Amino acid sequence: MSEKVPKMDLPSLDNLFTTQKERDEENMEKVQKIPLNKIKDFPNHPFKVNVDDSLYSMVDSIKENGLLEPVLVRPTEDGYYEMVSGHRRKLACELAQYTEIDAVVRNMTDDEATIIMVDSNIQREKILPSEKAFAYKMKLEAMKHQGKRVDLLEETTSGQYGPKLLTTDLIGKMSGDSGRTVKRYIRLTYLIPELLNKVDNATLGFSQAVELSYISEDYQQLINNKMDFDEISPSVSQAKSLRILYEQNNLNEDLIEKTLGELKPNQLENQNIKYRELRHYFPENYTNDKIKSVIQKLCEEYYNRWHNKERNDAR
Repeated sequence: MSEKVPKMDLPSLDNLFTTQKERDEENMEKVQKIPLNKIKDFPNHPFKVNVDDSLYSMVDSIKENGLLEPVLVRPTEDGYYEMVSGHRRKLACELAQYTEIDAVVRNMTDDEATIIMVDSNIQREKILPSEKAFAYKMKLEAMKHQGKRVDLLEETTSGQYGPKLLTTDLIGKMSGDSGRTVKRYIRLTYLIPELLNKVDNATLGFSQAVELSYISEDYQQLINNKMDFDEISPSVSQAKSLRILYEQNNLNEDLIEKTLGELKPNQLENQNIKYRELRHYFPENYTNDKIKSVIQKLCEEYYNRWHNKERNDAR
């Protein structure tokens, strides 16, 4: 019986005629020239690309020095590319009338691309609360999809291990936010657009917005309408009261009106009228107590006239 000849692994033609160094270089990521019209935006990109002075400064720099840092893209099945990092650079190149852009092409899964997209933007100098909110949410979902263990012990600078880090702790670590803060930012994604815009415009406080995010969109719209009509913004205690009323199934339009119509402590303080502002309406020899007495009497007369008119109109 003849012995079985072991199978030999023969080198491919590429391996025969190329060196290992050449093969390694072939597999390395390279900067390529990609037509701008072949690059699509990242789906649901949470970061706004504002046309402002800093963007035009980038345009001037590109015209003078070229693009100093290539963008990062990934290939798509339809022969195009998807932007992962570099939306502002792409727009600046378009404004500079470039037709191509230097890009690193990398094959990535949806989750890998999402994490890189968020990480490359989250440390920007200026970032809106809404941008951070949706970015954190996208990264959290991507990390969960990947199924990676994130409840790991954190290594300290001394080489020891501290408490376990949760997913939200890891997400916020890069931008200096705690896991709790990350969760609170993600709550903002449950706001209706009108209220979220108010957070971005600083006309609605962050803590108040988090409380309102637990209320259904229908009631959020009523709250927003009241805020717009009366040009007011709820305090933290008012926002908490609205949330409690909603969770107890007691919230209605009348209670929204009543809760938001209550004067906040700082507003009550601002109602104080200084006597020196009224002094010129009274004789010089009138004391402050005398002025107060006259004002109270005038207010009482005004109230009686108004109240009688209300009763007559109701008949």
